[in-house]
Amino acid sequence: MEIRWLSWVAGAALLASSAMTAQTGIFEGHGDVGSAQHPGTLEFDPALKTYRISASGANIWGTADAFHYVWKKVSGDVSLSAEITFPATGGDPHKKAVLMLRQGLEEDSAYADAAVHGSGLVSLQSRDENGGATHEIQSNVSAPKRVWITKSGAYFYLSLAGEGEELRLAGGTMKVELKDPFYIGIGVSAHNKDAVETAVFRNVEITPPPAVREPQMLHSVLETITVASTDRRVVHVAEGRMEAPNWSSDNQLYFNGGGRLHRIPADGGKPVTIDTGFATRLNNDHAISPDGTMMAISDQSQEQRRSIIYVVPIGGGTPRQVTDKAPSYFHGWSPDGKTLAYCGERGGNFDIYAIPVAGGEETRLTTAEGLDDGPEYSPDGSYIYFNSIRSGLMQIWRMKPDGSEQEQVTPDDGYNNWFAHVSPDGQRMVFLTYEKGVSGHPEDKDVMLRVMALGTRRITVLAKLFGGQGTINVPSWSPDGRKLAFVSYQFVPSRNGVRRPDTYGAAR
Repeated sequence: MEIRWLSWVAGAALLASSAMTAQTGIFEGHGDVGSAQHPGTLEFDPALKTYRISASGANIWGTADAFHYVWKKVSGDVSLSAEITFPATGGDPHKKAVLMLRQGLEEDSAYADAAVHGSGLVSLQSRDENGGATHEIQSNVSAPKRVWITKSGAYFYLSLAGEGEELRLAGGTMKVELKDPFYIGIGVSAHNKDAVETAVFRNVEITPPPAVREPQMLHSVLETITVASTDRRVVHVAEGRMEAPNWSSDNQLYFNGGGRLHRIPADGGKPVTIDTGFATRLNNDHAISPDGTMMAISDQSQEQRRSIIYVVPIGGGTPRQVTDKAPSYFHGWSPDGKTLAYCGERGGNFDIYAIPVAGGEETRLTTAEGLDDGPEYSPDGSYIYFNSIRSGLMQIWRMKPDGSEQEQVTPDDGYNNWFAHVSPDGQRMVFLTYEKGVSGHPEDKDVMLRVMALGTRRITVLAKLFGGQGTINVPSWSPDGRKLAFVSYQFVPSRNGVRRPDTYGAAR
């Protein structure tokens, strides 16, 4: 009798498992997460390999989500991909169909997802801790054929493919530390608690990410971030290393790559290489003059390949040399456009110097032992902000333009802080922060963009990303002070993308 009973139990479990597989395909379960006015439904068609999800839900956003989720539990690095369509037009343009990796089924759980909106917008979204705020990176590709989200360690990235295209990296990464095991699956939110919307997921695949042994290609992502919301927007993705964007008054971004200077509309488009004559080994120290007519550059193509500062017309032309001594690394224009501030190595020590744009003798402004770097004038010209190692960690300091009244601005919080840039209204300062224990300003590290309200000295995190050297070396506030431009990086296995039409060589 006991054997028969065990056999019956085993048979019943097998039937139940088969029934669930028939209902959920490659997933293990489904249900509403958060508040749902109308219960969600799932229809799985094994012949067509489709999952049809209908759901209500106010949104997948903020500190709490409301959607229908089809899921299974997994561990480790993993990729999830699908073709996603909305059968019906209309409804809220921000209704969402998502590929999601999620810590738990609570409404405020940490997660990362690839979200396809009813409007065609595709974005990488995340909440990096339970109950935290949602952040977003908007892709510059609309309504793709196939969508792919990949978890690689603590980082998530988005890949997209149009009709007849291979998958390619579509933007920057987000850092969310999910603990094993976690949920992976597909979901729908109507973005309207009273409505029901439907999305169809076709050819859904859960796969391990490409093997580490495959060739890893560095990709650079030129991005903008809205300071008030922390929403990020992709401007351009390219293979190789782009660095250090400046934002011009006519809404152009200037950046360096492969030793040259390039320009692209801040809203996206095709980059244009600027003619800088003999200066073909530019580094990432450059900025636009206050009147918008000139660009100061640092180039190491001449003499002993040591960086020298030049100015060149903003549209291109023959550079005019400003500094005689090398190496000199440009960082800031005075508000009246008459003086340049820069870092120079003289006698084995790196200090801050100033020199007339017209040329002449340089003036030494700092004398502390160790590295002083990244000088930049405040918009009203009352201070020069810079970073200094003199306190033991790299911190942001400021001084009067003549070098007097030097004072530390950032607190001793254990982090190393670099490259301060003050907003056009003089109220805020953004800077690059390395994780504790990282010395120097190396490339390809976990970093944060942090912003300080100069009136209160209160610091908040704008973004956590993979970056470092090249991310935000130069002033990059938008003219209205609402946004910033920066570069993030990602190493992507070669079979997860195709070569982009723009490829930049190594940083010089």
